[in-house]
Amino acid sequence: MAETVKLEIVTPEKYVVSEDAQIVMAPGELGEFGILSGHTPFLTSLQIGKIRYQDTGGKEQVIFVSGGFAEALPDRITILAESAELQDDIDVERAKSALNRAEKRLSTFESNLDIGRAKAAMTRAMTRIRMSGM
Repeated sequence: MAETVKLEIVTPEKYVVSEDAQIVMAPGELGEFGILSGHTPFLTSLQIGKIRYQDTGGKEQVIFVSGGFAEALPDRITILAESAELQDDIDVERAKSALNRAEKRLSTFESNLDIGRAKAAMTRAMTRIRMSGM
């Protein structure tokens, strides 16, 4: 069996994942990065996207994250996410509603519209929908 790293994904509300992984792929601010056992330590911010990891049985697991930070050490990676959910737990109808709301907000020309926030909401919803396979 290949060497593993301890993967921990935590949100302000809960532990999402705490298990060993053979490899972890995450959406870094400058692009996707991968972590294997023995990786050089680093800290980075995360984008909205998906974390993929191969568990000790060789099965790929997928988790949605809406940004946060990742700290990689030679034997572990800790992800402090704003929010995170397992692929199977994604509520597609809720994501579709959020996408519709974001699109409506962006189609209006209100002076008090926070365009960055509306675009982030749209990106989160679209990523969730893509990850659910819909």
